[in-house]
Amino acid sequence: MNNKKHSTHFLLSWAIAGLIIGGLILAIWPSTTRNGIDQLETQSQAHSSYAAAVTRASPAVVSIQAFHFEKQSRSLLDPFTTRKNRPLIKPRQGSGVIVDNDGHVLTNFHVIANADKIVVIFNDGHQTLATIVGSDPDTDLAVLTIEHPQHLSIKFANAKTTKVGDIVLAIGNPFGIGQTVTQGIISATGRNRVGLNTYENFIQTDAAINPGNSGGALINTQGEIVGINSAIFTPSGSYQGISFAIPADMALNVMQQIITNGGVVRGWLGVEGVDLNQQMLQQIGLPDIQGVLITDVFNNGPADKAGLATGDIITQINQTMIRDTRDVLDIIARGKPGDEIRISGIRERQSFMAQAVLAQRPESSSQ
Repeated sequence: MNNKKHSTHFLLSWAIAGLIIGGLILAIWPSTTRNGIDQLETQSQAHSSYAAAVTRASPAVVSIQAFHFEKQSRSLLDPFTTRKNRPLIKPRQGSGVIVDNDGHVLTNFHVIANADKIVVIFNDGHQTLATIVGSDPDTDLAVLTIEHPQHLSIKFANAKTTKVGDIVLAIGNPFGIGQTVTQGIISATGRNRVGLNTYENFIQTDAAINPGNSGGALINTQGEIVGINSAIFTPSGSYQGISFAIPADMALNVMQQIITNGGVVRGWLGVEGVDLNQQMLQQIGLPDIQGVLITDVFNNGPADKAGLATGDIITQINQTMIRDTRDVLDIIARGKPGDEIRISGIRERQSFMAQAVLAQRPESSSQ
């Protein structure tokens, strides 16, 4: 009998203890769970909104209207009518980015090419005239200056931290409808055989870029600029998920040279060439080589003075293998006037070497 009472008392004690513990858990659990849910929601909201990044960058992104004077027919020509008295035609629309406190604005060259009047419109609606500091058609970049540097400038991202897969936002004025933000990722970097510019090192993204976005900012999730939006790749003429931006560090380098030197200083060899294809290689009996066939040499240019001739094949420059004309163009452009380069090649099926001293690259020239 005593054993039964002891067992009953033992079970009753544990049951009461269980009820007390359960009550405590029920009292604490809702608060703890709610706090956890609130924290997760806060984290989710932080990762699903890029409003802070846009707020930081958007004041530095402007709209650009590039006007041109209307052309007159010969029947309307008047010797007393000056060019400036002619009406301005509908402007070309684009975008730009304020990059420093001195009022310098980066944009695409094709946005302001041959413009007679340039109007910059800030995201708050304020307008001002802009002056062209200089341009570099080979990279499709131009630098403007405005008289209202009090507007916020953009912060540049560290190019070394920009990677494929990063989330990016494109800010610009597509179709002239007003400042717009689109989102995507960096799809690729170092695109240099697209055929848009002479010198290419594009960031590829799937963020939507449309007419009017050209010259605008491609930013990261911290609101720092990683590129200047420039072009789309499309057979139809409309956006299809492949857009290109000029890397911010490349644009900054071009801008600094334009401001300091009035233009970009690049090396020049003074040759024209074509990529070797399999048919050419079979004809010359050298099916296994890579290089560039020289088709023309400029008189008294660096290549001419170094003894290069039409028909030579360049296979290496400074011990770097040459695959095509793009390689030659990039290596030479990275040099400066006065730099000495060593060229290896093939002439009449025999190897040769030459040394050339680079000159300054003329505008709209070859390698």
